Amino acid sequence: MEAAKQRRKRGVVLTATGLKRLQTAIQSAQQQENDGRRFTQEELSNRIGVSTNTLSRLWSLKTGVDSRSVKLCFSTFNLELTDYDYTVWEEVEQFTGIEYPNRPLSLYSKLYICRPPIEQLVNQEISRLGCLIRIKASKGMGKTSLIFRLLDYAKSLSYYTVHLDLNLVDTDKFENIDVFLRWMCCMVSRSLNMEAQIDEYWDEEIGSKLSCTLFFQACILESLKNPLVLSFNELNRVFEYPQLAQEFLPLLRSWHENSQYNQVWQKLRLVVDYSTDIYVPLNVNHSPFNIGLPIQLPEFTIEQVEELATRYKLDWQAGNQAQKLMAVIGGQPSLVNIALYHLSQEELTLEQLLEEASTERGIYRHHLREKLDYLQKNSDLAAVFSEILTAQTPKILSPTVAYKLESLGLVKLTPDGAIVTRELYRSYFSQYLNLE
Repeated sequence: MEAAKQRRKRGVVLTATGLKRLQTAIQSAQQQENDGRRFTQEELSNRIGVSTNTLSRLWSLKTGVDSRSVKLCFSTFNLELTDYDYTVWEEVEQFTGIEYPNRPLSLYSKLYICRPPIEQLVNQEISRLGCLIRIKASKGMGKTSLIFRLLDYAKSLSYYTVHLDLNLVDTDKFENIDVFLRWMCCMVSRSLNMEAQIDEYWDEEIGSKLSCTLFFQACILESLKNPLVLSFNELNRVFEYPQLAQEFLPLLRSWHENSQYNQVWQKLRLVVDYSTDIYVPLNVNHSPFNIGLPIQLPEFTIEQVEELATRYKLDWQAGNQAQKLMAVIGGQPSLVNIALYHLSQEELTLEQLLEEASTERGIYRHHLREKLDYLQKNSDLAAVFSEILTAQTPKILSPTVAYKLESLGLVKLTPDGAIVTRELYRSYFSQYLNLE
């Protein structure tokens, strides 16, 4: 068998020390020259004299850039580049085919597309005492891939990290606040290789929330020399259990607020991601969804789709292929990746892909069938979505219905009401949604 072709790519990447020095200098400039407001990616690009794409690669800490660009970034903010600020980077790229995109992207995947300034913002925020980062996006938008990179950056700062995927939790754990909190304490302890001395701190007289708080402070945070990043994947699982949500979500807020006056709690950095806004009523002063740094992941732009196509070895720079694809599926990252994967394998042309996209022969048939099955099992939800498909104007929805349809990625919520997210769904469900 012929050996895979290789191409060596060289450059430098910032170390965690270098990135922190640069971000501190940028923050200082923002305070002095911009009334504390963050510079946009375009403002930084113009100021430094490098492209926004170069900046995105620089913030990622995973992709090499030329040393001249790094020197420009540092000199622009009156910093001298030292040997501690960067490492020499070399990648051997092998043209051996690309894995089918059906899971979060690995840390070193060349298919990860930065969406400036998001990566820079979350990396900058995670170093703040007692921070809370909230990442919102529907399934398939890249929340987990982003969090994996954020946790990897935190590890480079010598932070401890624990990632709790709520999709993997048994249903019975959500039905009682005491059971859920004990599960959480157990998982955090095990992840940190600590003995789970939960019974020593649990006291029925003071209740499970206070018991959990005392456990976290005394047994976890006080035992750690460095900060702890605690990440919750798909926090919206909690939304589906109103009693749990009304107890647990205010607890997260109280932990964040503890950091305002308690140095021990300043070690805790919270990261949560969720698919849609909570529909369980919470007192505004108890909700964790109006504090911290909010991040809403956008869909890919045309330029980002073209960049991703290039990484799939497709030449889309000169034509309007990206526009044609996005007219049907939008810029949803997982749908775009699936399309580019099949096109890169030369299984079909773009025209064939788009013609069959909303049919049972198309590449999205499993994706669409999964959503159709859910709607057919929930006839009331299907009836509402059918009305949205044919409506000429946005439709106002109840909070519960809006939550479920947005979680599925079928609708986008605008100030005027709900609309269908993409033409692919309009075409498919208009044909296959059988309300009878």
